[in-house]
This record gives sequence, C-alpha cells and structure tokens, in this order.
Amino acid sequence: MRLYIKYDGIVACRVILQEQLERLNIKHKLLELGEIEISNTVSDADFAELQASLNKYAIYIVNNEKSQLIQRIKDTIVEMIYENDKLPAITISQYLSDKLNLSYGYITNVFTENTYSSIENFIIIQKIERAKKLILEDQLTLTEVSYKLNYSSVAYLSSQFKKVTGLTPSAFKRIVDKRRNLAN
Repeated sequence: MRLYIKYDGIVACRVILQEQLERLNIKHKLLELGEIEISNTVSDADFAELQASLNKYAIYIVNNEKSQLIQRIKDTIVEMIYENDKLPAITISQYLSDKLNLSYGYITNVFTENTYSSIENFIIIQKIERAKKLILEDQLTLTEVSYKLNYSSVAYLSSQFKKVTGLTPSAFKRIVDKRRNLAN
C-alpha cells in the first residue's frame, strides 16, 4: 500500500518545536518563522538535550550572527512564498528590507558571501517548489500558478520551471500522474 500525504513544513516545524520545548519545561514564545523567545533560564544540560532532540528532525539552533541573518533571510523568503495566498505586490527587495529592517544591498552581500549563491536564485528555487505543490496538490492551472507567484506570464514560469527541474510544468505533471496511476 502506498499513501500520498500533504503536509505543511512550516506548521510541522512549529509543532515539533512546541513539543520539544514543552517537554523540557522551557517557557517560550514562538515568534516569526525561525525565531523563539525563551523567557526562563535554560541549563546547559537542557540546552544540549533540546539541540539533540531538534537535530533528529533536521532542525538546528543557529548561534553565529551571520548564520542567523542568513537563516532569517531564507525564512522570510519562504514565508513570503508559502504563507500568502498570493505573493505581495511590492518588490522582493522592498519586502526583505522591510521585514528584516536592513538595506537590500547589505542583505544580498551577506547572503551571497556566505551561501555562494544569490538571493534571486534562492527565490527562483523556492517559487518553483511552490509551483510544483500548487500544480500537484491544488490542481491549479499554469495560469493560476503564474498569477499566485507573480510571474509576468505563463511562458516565463514555464521557462524558469524547465531551467530548474529540466522539465516543462506539463511534462512534470504527466510524469507524476503516470507514477500515481501505476501505483494504484
């Protein structure tokens, strides 16, 4: 038997964090994506146990300031692409600057220096991942997906999709549908 599941990685991560923090009686408040405010003192032993339990789920505590900023940038981009029904009308540079309260030039420099990739490339990859989910899970047309992700045209979405995945969106959907039919 094969099961197909649909899940929200952001919600799953928040639930795991909540469970692990409560298990160790750590008083906390979950803030924006990737941030937790801890209101009581945590012993070294509890901190190490928290770190180990989160690592099992591929959730890591980030200690270095630049790494924290990189993670905040990535989280902000993921939040922008996944949590809204439609991407905001403002530019991505303005969105990141407003959310992180930093200049876009500084944000891009730190991101590129530390990841050896551009913010634009990370955004494209995230948008294509979201496009895949919208095509498969929500059964949206390419026009609807293009609109939700603020692409100027279906052709531009298809071009980026093919550049990232090696397939056109239509070929991607056909392959997945064929695999699903064979599994049944």
